[in-house]
Amino acid sequence: MTLPKTPKGFLAGTLLCVSAAWLSWMAALLPWNQKAQLSALTLAIVAGMALGNGAPGKLLERLHPGLRFCQQKLLRLGIVLYGIRLTVDDLSKLGPRAFVLDVTVIGGVLLIGYWLGTRVFGLDRDTALLVSAGSGICGAAAVLATDRVIESESHKVSVAVATVMVFGTVAMFLYPLLYPHTGFTERQFGIYTGATVHEVAQALAAGRAVSQAASDTAVITKMLRVLLLAPALLIVSRMRCRSATGRLGQIKFPWFVFWFGAVIVAQSLVPLPPPARAHLIDLDTVLLSSAMFALGVGTRWQQLKQAGPRPLLLAAAIFAGLVSGGWMITRLLV
Repeated sequence: MTLPKTPKGFLAGTLLCVSAAWLSWMAALLPWNQKAQLSALTLAIVAGMALGNGAPGKLLERLHPGLRFCQQKLLRLGIVLYGIRLTVDDLSKLGPRAFVLDVTVIGGVLLIGYWLGTRVFGLDRDTALLVSAGSGICGAAAVLATDRVIESESHKVSVAVATVMVFGTVAMFLYPLLYPHTGFTERQFGIYTGATVHEVAQALAAGRAVSQAASDTAVITKMLRVLLLAPALLIVSRMRCRSATGRLGQIKFPWFVFWFGAVIVAQSLVPLPPPARAHLIDLDTVLLSSAMFALGVGTRWQQLKQAGPRPLLLAAAIFAGLVSGGWMITRLLV
């Protein structure tokens, strides 16, 4: 790993991102956030955007080497460590039908969301893919991982994360209200929630509002979607590499996805002691939050304003499809 030639800017920028990430992680654990369930990643990007739009340009330029390091290197490491949350045994308990449900949801959201974004709402390909990946796979972490494959601009990442935050928050309050009308058992509702809600924390909160059984099942189902991040990124890479003539270009294999899968397998074969695993999960949250903060610093309000309401409309259409289409598919498969 080659470090930038300007060590002062590198060290200062990196230390700033890591410190902000640690504070975001601590803030996410405070009692006031028990109902809001805002993740450390969401808090970090909001803090980064506040700094990026309020600090002098010369200061941000000086910090750029460290910010770039967090956006790239720490982000890849964070995605690799994200696999520590998963084991093959946890996922196998759901059965093949839940797996088929998750695959159907992810594939449908990526393909239909990309088509809607580019053909109906007139969005650029990167924004359409980022919003679709965040909605269909695992929220902000999926947006970050997808960005590492397509190498988009930071403000597009921020727009996609914002859509995940908005509709994931709506889902936390809407799903418990829908439960009596779904006709699902608690276990079925947990699978439905885990297969269609954006973030892990949001799925947990929505399931817990119904019962502990629904919450546990929702989290496991959601983590299966996280596992599917690896093959989903290969699909995204293939979609992104289409040329103007409609033919596929050369696919850039995201090797960090391979290591993400390797961590899952290693955790399944040789489980870590619970304290060590908990510490690694906390470390991973800080790493991903560091990347989110750095992305937020690079985002300008003017860029978000120029994006207009179209990304939000795309996310709303995907959300409506997840709620209604997810219910129908769950009824058929589970």
